[in-house]
Amino acid sequence: MTDGIHTEPSLSEGRTYRLNLVCVGTGRVQLAFTPTSAGTETEVPCDRSVVQQRITAHEPIRIDVDGTKGSTGVIAWQIDAI
Repeated sequence: MTDGIHTEPSLSEGRTYRLNLVCVGTGRVQLAFTPTSAGTETEVPCDRSVVQQRITAHEPIRIDVDGTKGSTGVIAWQIDAI
């Protein structure tokens, strides 16, 4: 979790996608989007719960997931077209 997730996925403009994110371990991670209008900033617990976010691509998007202080574990993610 030290590196987190920092990605700029290739998404088709005007399409809607679903981001599935799960953290397994202890603590929590912070999910953020650039631009902020692409999705909702969310704190995700590392308790194996799957968090889903709808993403609408109107321009290039950056997704950042960073562990909060003291968090340990792994993060998995997947983006699906809706």
